[in-house]
Order: sequence, then C-alpha cells, then structure tokens
Amino acid sequence: MIDTILFYLGIGLLFIGGVMDIIASIGFFKFKDFYTRLHAATVGAIGGGFYPLLGVALAVMGLDVDLWFKAVFSGVSLITAAIIALGVPAGSHILARSVYRSREVEPTVIADRLREDLEGGGSN
Repeated sequence: MIDTILFYLGIGLLFIGGVMDIIASIGFFKFKDFYTRLHAATVGAIGGGFYPLLGVALAVMGLDVDLWFKAVFSGVSLITAAIIALGVPAGSHILARSVYRSREVEPTVIADRLREDLEGGGSN
C-alpha cells in the first residue's frame, strides 16, 4: 500500500517537474529583461531539476526491487537534489549581483534603493 503511494507520488513530482521545465523555457524565451529571464531559468532549474529528482527517489522507493538498488538510486537522487537546491539560488544571485554592479544591464524598476545606497557611500 505505502509502496503504491510512494510510486505515484514520485510520478506526480516527475510530471510537475516536466511542466515547470516547459513553463520556464517559455518564460525564458518570452521575457526580454535579463532579470526576468534569470528568474525563469532559476524556476526551470529548481522546478525542473529538484522536484523530478525527489520524484525519482520516491518512485524508486515504491518499486519492488532489492534494498541496495533503492538505497543507491534514492541516495544519489537526494544528494543531487540537495546540491541543486543549494547551488542554483546562490549561483543566480551571484550572476544577478555581478550584472547589476557592472551596470551592463539596467533594471527596469520604479525605485532602485540598492543603487541609492551604493551611490550614497554604502559598504556594498
């Protein structure tokens, strides 16, 4: 019973990840601003990478196979999901910050408080 629930929950997460990847790819090509494209790419990496890996781990735990097979596949999937969950937000933040500070792309915002702080002698 619990094996069936785990399997279908994992398949559901795989499906959600695929949908998130499709939405992110549409957003990446539709948006014109660098920062919104970066947001779409981050959604694609987290939604299209993290959730399917969790789904694989759950689906494998629901299969009727040897314990070592479950442990290896679930362990590798969970470790990879953790690396993605830690690396993608940090990487996109570093990329956005470096582009912002280099002034290669001007953000389309109404009020830029960070720019005011930087020009006012802030420590950043």
